[in-house]
Amino acid sequence: MSVYFTEDHEWVRVEGNVATVGITRHAADQLGDVVFVEMKSPGEAVAKGAECGTVESVKAASEIYAPITGEIAEVNPDPADNPALLNEDPEGAAWLCRMTIADPSELSGLMDADAYKALIGG
Repeated sequence: MSVYFTEDHEWVRVEGNVATVGITRHAADQLGDVVFVEMKSPGEAVAKGAECGTVESVKAASEIYAPITGEIAEVNPDPADNPALLNEDPEGAAWLCRMTIADPSELSGLMDADAYKALIGG
């Protein structure tokens, strides 16, 4: 299992040809108290960099961008039902969606954990 990060503060956990996507702890901390989560529906195709969901907090709304090209295979209902879960466990139980990977070569354009920590000044 490999984990990657984007400059838009999404994380991607890859297992086989499936990518689990969520927002990073840094993103959750910057958003503050999350009050609303909405993702595209399973079966919808998304291109790398395209909007695949929205997260709203008491501070701001933020789009979630597809880190790779693929199809939404599954959406986690827990963050939509309990948005505060994104503040509690953004890189675990509050994953947002699972996508099939259309082009594995796109993963090479994502950051590893060390590069992401450098990006956020950690």
